Amino acid sequence: MAVAEVAKAISASPVTRAVTASDPAPRKAILLLSGGFDSPVAGHLMVRQGYDLVAAHFSLEPITDDGSTVKSRTLVRILGLPTLYVVRVGEAFAEVAHACHRRFYFVLTKRLMVRLADAIADREAADVLVTGENLGQVSSQTLMNLRAIDAAARHPVLRPLIGMDKQEIMDRAKVIGTYETSVGPEICDLLGPPRPATAARLEQILAEETKLDIDGLVSACLRDVAPEKFKGERAPGMQAPDPEASR
Repeated sequence: MAVAEVAKAISASPVTRAVTASDPAPRKAILLLSGGFDSPVAGHLMVRQGYDLVAAHFSLEPITDDGSTVKSRTLVRILGLPTLYVVRVGEAFAEVAHACHRRFYFVLTKRLMVRLADAIADREAADVLVTGENLGQVSSQTLMNLRAIDAAARHPVLRPLIGMDKQEIMDRAKVIGTYETSVGPEICDLLGPPRPATAARLEQILAEETKLDIDGLVSACLRDVAPEKFKGERAPGMQAPDPEASR
């Protein structure tokens, strides 16, 4: 077959039509932002790829104080993000800890956070979710547990740190200016079990969720939640998005 004929055949294929379609690539994401090291670095990497991020922070208030929320607002300013949703999940997480088998607590609560982030993505017309999870670093971030968490999501979940180790993440946090804010104990495991499940099967998780009013928990957590607006100006030293990276 002549070169011109090959080129014509390729351009007519469904795959090529999908790639060359005029629809833009997804460029808006919901960043699940904790007060720790990982998620701010994940957000920075996605900003560098040209994504517009809206941050969602899940606070354990009223079980804890607002310390993590204060940190999240500082991190939003450092990252230069324009919008933050603060969602109080303390009572909902306590319900999970009380009603369900405790060893599945982390998977169940992360599935709840994903559902909440999905709802925020609907409000913001975002295409994807972004988390700071990386494979095997802590108990909930095993391959089987991540698969069980993803099964609750309606939007694709991106994990830009998936292959990084903790030292790499902390080194990058220092470079982008989030390290000092993220230093300190994390309280996300306050209600968690001493020996969490590391290989949760989806059928086990679905069985545990029958003990919960999932829709009711989501609605209660999002009731009266409104976006907080920031200037969205990137802090000194933060890299601007690389236009070549998104091509």
